[in-house]
Order: sequence, then structure tokens, then C-alpha cells
Amino acid sequence: MRVKAMQRGAEHLRETLSDLPKLQRNIDPKLHPFEQAREYTRALNATKLERVFAKPFVGALSGHTDGVFCMAKHPLRISSLLSGSCDGEIRLWNLVSEETIRTYNAHQGFVRGVCISPLGDYFISVGDDKHIKQWRLDYDAVDADLPINAIITKNSLTGCDHHRKDSQFATSGSVVELWDVHRSDPISTYSWGADTVTTVRFNPVETNILATCGSDRNIALYDIRGNTPMRKVILGMRSNAIAWNPMEAFNFTSVRIYRMSEGHSRDIYHTKRMQRIFTVKWSSDSKFIFCGSDETNIRIWKAEAAEKLGTLLPRERAALEYADKLKDSFKHHPAVKRIARHRHVPKAIHSAQKEKRIMVDARKTKEGKVRAHSKPGSVPFKIERKKHIVTQVK
Repeated sequence: MRVKAMQRGAEHLRETLSDLPKLQRNIDPKLHPFEQAREYTRALNATKLERVFAKPFVGALSGHTDGVFCMAKHPLRISSLLSGSCDGEIRLWNLVSEETIRTYNAHQGFVRGVCISPLGDYFISVGDDKHIKQWRLDYDAVDADLPINAIITKNSLTGCDHHRKDSQFATSGSVVELWDVHRSDPISTYSWGADTVTTVRFNPVETNILATCGSDRNIALYDIRGNTPMRKVILGMRSNAIAWNPMEAFNFTSVRIYRMSEGHSRDIYHTKRMQRIFTVKWSSDSKFIFCGSDETNIRIWKAEAAEKLGTLLPRERAALEYADKLKDSFKHHPAVKRIARHRHVPKAIHSAQKEKRIMVDARKTKEGKVRAHSKPGSVPFKIERKKHIVTQVK
């Protein structure tokens, strides 16, 4: 009897015995009439599993004896973090071991701001005692806990930020002042209005642009090359913080993560013990978020709540990528959207959301009735994001 054996090409066979057997599939849609239904079920299950494995809390840095008011990340070392507290203490942390490397008794009163130089060799701190202090950021030096330089200012200080390339830094208070680390007097002074400037930030790309937040509800832009203000926007409510990208946000006792193009938060993090949050920072690799709150702790969160930490196997990575693609394809389906957007929030925020929703719905109903009984075009539609802008000054 003659037997003919089927022979396949090399691309259809395993290269080694340890490889997985290759499955032969026919992707003709006529042979798979229930493909959409199966993918919808897989997308729904993937969304449910994402919420099951959403455990964003990584760890907490304990050591401060008062509320953590400000933080700064190291520009070169991902595992280093600076934090300043309300009792004038600054701590340098090792994020890997979650331990304090060095403690600085920096100011009398609040530490209002800390910023690290682009090379990471020193950092600047400002406080309620009207002092600007420069510190050596050396992990092994014995005298590193003593300031290199100290400047006494005439006005109280509310924050600081370092230039991304040069040896310059800016401070905020009753006015915005630009300093050089080699001089004891400010290079330039900027003021636009009579109210206090609460926050100052350098643009990381256009490094000569400054953005500030004022207590009179304004956001102002300055160009340090021409010593002139560029633009000021007055909002409906006061801004507490400003960040170029990625975003920083504060919401009472919780942390919210936003996408730049969306008005709703992507995720919300909170714990039972977490009190008012003063400062939030992204890690340099954008994998983690650090927040400092009023009960003396610095908490570490995952940027993606359901992301698995550590090395992924090739099949595991492929399965996660497939699940993400399915969730993106079916994200507008009601069941998938409901599960993906559902978050457990503290009772206070839940009650405030419910009350705000009733107020917004009533306002929309009133506007609709006024528009229906008015002359066409006399009550225009206004974009939601532009409702909060009162005016712009150039």
C-alpha cells in the first residue's frame, strides 16, 4: 500500500520543538458569521477584567511630621524625589526602597516650593520666612544638609520653578522675579495687576516662556527675553496649579487623571485616610504618579490602574494588546462604556456630583426655555469650555 504524506512549507512549521504549534486559520468572514458577537463578548469581558485588576496603589512614603506641601522630581534619576512639608522640612527620597536619603531643615514655616536644576547638582527652595535657599544635591557629601547660598527677599514667596536649560529660576509672590544662581539680586521683575501670584512654571519646550496663576482668577504668560507680559486670561474661578504637560490636578481628597482632549477624567484615585492634596507629580517615565497630602504621607500610584508591573511574556503582551484593541473598538457600546466609566468615589464627592448634576440640568432646561421663547439668534449657544473664561487681555 502506498501512503502519500502531506508536506507543508517552512513558514507553516515550528522552528524548534519548544515553539508553540502554529494553528491554521481561514479568515474568510463568510465562515465566521458570529465574529462581531464573539468580539463584543470578549471586549465586555476584557473591560470587566480591567476593573477587577485596577489596583493603582503602589506604596506610601512615611517620615514627614506635617503635611506635604510641594514636591519636585529629579531630572536625571527616576528613583529620586524631593518633598517639602508645612513644618519647613525637606526630604530626599529613594523611591525604590521607599526610604529617606537625606533630611534638610530648610525653613521656618511652610516650604512653599522646591525645584531641581537641569543637571541635578543642586536644588532651590522657598518658604514663608522670605528666604530663597540653594542646596547641594549630593548623596554622599557630609555637609550637603547646609545651604550653599541664602537670599532674603522683601516679599513673601509662594512658589518657584527652574529654567530647563540655563542657571536661572523664577519665584512667585506679590510679583514674579527672575533670578540667577550666581547673583543675589533678581534679574527681572514682572507684575500684571495687584494681586498675589500663587504659581509659576517654565515651559519645557519654549524655555523662555513663563506661565503664572494669580489669586484674582488670572493666568498670565511672560517672555523673559523681552521682559514683557504676553497675554492674560481671566477665568470664572481661581486656579490652584498650572502645568504645561502632562497635567496636574487637584480635587479635594482625590487625584484625577485627565486626557488633554477630553473634559472628563480618565481615572480617580483615593484612599480612606488621604486628606487634602497639596501637590501631584508624574514620574519621569510616566509610569507612576506621586501625591503629597495633608496627613504627612506621599503616595505612589500607577498611571494605568490595571497595568501589570514587571516583565511581560510575549503571549501575555499579545493578549493585552488584543484586549486593548477590542476595548477601543467597542468603547461606545452602552454596556462597555458603563463598566469602563464606573468608579467608586468618596461619599462627599458622590453627594457633590449628584447635587451639581441637578443644578446643571436645571440650568440647561432654563436656557432651553429662554431660547425657545426668544428671537432666533438672540440667545447663542456657548461652548462649555469657553463659559469659564471671563475675558482675555493682551
